[in-house]
Amino acid sequence: DYVPWLTDRKWAHIRVEGQAFGDVPLNLEMKLEVWDSPNSAGIVIDAVRCCKLALNHGVSGQLDGPSSYLMKSPMNQRPDNLAREATERFIADHARDAKTGAAAKKAAQKAAKSPSAVEH
Repeated sequence: DYVPWLTDRKWAHIRVEGQAFGDVPLNLEMKLEVWDSPNSAGIVIDAVRCCKLALNHGVSGQLDGPSSYLMKSPMNQRPDNLAREATERFIADHARDAKTGAAAKKAAQKAAKSPSAVEH
């Protein structure tokens, strides 16, 4: 939910409860506070780069793979591993030189083999 007085900040309160060796209770509490805009800068840069690749190759409309990987509410949501694979494939298909394309294809293959941290 949007909280006006937080302005551009996000707070997360995290509590972990468990048991240590000998069933001794273990509790961890932490608060994470970040400024939102700087945290999203890397994602915005990646999105702009994908848009530039599309523009250079005459691609128009939604960039399905990159938007599903980089955006919060994409048109087509998919598990992170599939979205990353689609994004790496998009980059490989539209890379300017063979070296960049080969690196992106290798990353796409690696992403396809690695299990997703988020399963849907």
